[in-house]
Amino acid sequence: MDCMETNGGWIKHGEPVLGGPATGTCFDVFALAEDSETRLYFSWRDKKSLAVVTGSDGVHWSQPRIILEPRMETGWEDNLNRNAVVRRQDGYHMWYCGQARGFTRIGYATSPDGYAWKRCCDQPVMVPEFPWEGRSVMCPHVNWDQEEQQFKMWYSAGETYEPDAIGYATSPDGIHWQKSLVNPIFTPDPAHGWEQHKVTACQVIKRQNEYIMFYIGFEDTHTARIGIARSPDGITRWERHPDNPIISPTPGGWDSDACYKPFAVWNDREQKWYLWYNGRSGRPEYVGLATHSGFD
Repeated sequence: MDCMETNGGWIKHGEPVLGGPATGTCFDVFALAEDSETRLYFSWRDKKSLAVVTGSDGVHWSQPRIILEPRMETGWEDNLNRNAVVRRQDGYHMWYCGQARGFTRIGYATSPDGYAWKRCCDQPVMVPEFPWEGRSVMCPHVNWDQEEQQFKMWYSAGETYEPDAIGYATSPDGIHWQKSLVNPIFTPDPAHGWEQHKVTACQVIKRQNEYIMFYIGFEDTHTARIGIARSPDGITRWERHPDNPIISPTPGGWDSDACYKPFAVWNDREQKWYLWYNGRSGRPEYVGLATHSGFD
């Protein structure tokens, strides 16, 4: 199907902002605003590790610094990727994916500064258990709800190469998770061809009395675009944005095959959204940027 490169007021930066000949494949970012700079946590495929860069303009970044490396001895962490970070008064909390033997599971680590991380244990804190979860649970996005005193996780599950749908779970401590009885909470919509195959890897932002989800929609296994949906409780009654998909591949561009794994941050000083995403043309996969002026 044909889609515009961007929609709903979003504008692509143009060239990739992370990844290339020097660093190789960089993908699946998680951005964290820290005072005057942004930390961009990402998956570094060439190192099979999680890394971080810092920058102040959303485009130019420091040299990558590895924060967590594989551990072959645990049997489930041969390859690390797709992490999520929560900053609280007691430090930094991270959930990440460990891949081995065709399975993906979610682990947990903590840090006093967001750079030096310590795993909570040798075992994952979330594994596939239900038929819809298939062989893998992955792509966690976690928020801390101060009022309810619990972590809230939106995660993807299903196939290992690309998961199929999105689930939801809660935890008081980040280790013991209770999965929702209505999982999966977000599934492909066959009425929209661009997301008829899979919906995965979301970011969820609580905004006033609603939850905003940025997510990937797959037309087929290899063709992906980015959309937005909203829900009053983050679990049910999801409403797709009428301008979906908001970001699509650019014909002939570096992201001509797929645009996916979005992560958006609001810049209050500039009154602008910054959204980083994976882009791919053929096998190489890099990180691009799109922006949107105005909050809504």
